[in-house]
Amino acid sequence: MFAVLDTNHYVALIAGGPLSITISRRATEVDADIFTTIITPQEITQGWLAAINREQAGRDQLFSYARFQHNLLAFSKLPILPFDQEAAETFHQLRRDLPRTGTMDLKIAAVCLAHDATLLTRNVADFQNIPGLRVENWLD
Repeated sequence: MFAVLDTNHYVALIAGGPLSITISRRATEVDADIFTTIITPQEITQGWLAAINREQAGRDQLFSYARFQHNLLAFSKLPILPFDQEAAETFHQLRRDLPRTGTMDLKIAAVCLAHDATLLTRNVADFQNIPGLRVENWLD
């Protein structure tokens, strides 16, 4: 099985703890190769940069900088699939067909479709209307 972690599954995996164990155990059970897309680091980086910028410079930023650094280091521990030409073409087709679906969701779906991968997400409802996309939730 070729499985791609949506941002919520990725965060659960790198956080450690029970949800990380659940993902790892399930991956072993189904013999899954686990990846994420370049969209996930983008979303995480944007989130932590926004958090850092909302705080007063100095001590108030310690936690956000520490979490941002933790995430930067974690990016190297899992293969990251690119948003390449095939994914971009798939994205534009999906955007035409599903104009109300979120842009980042469509990009993640496009990468999954380009690689014939199953998407692992807690937001199954956000992706279930995308033709040909296999979606599973390993956390709930």
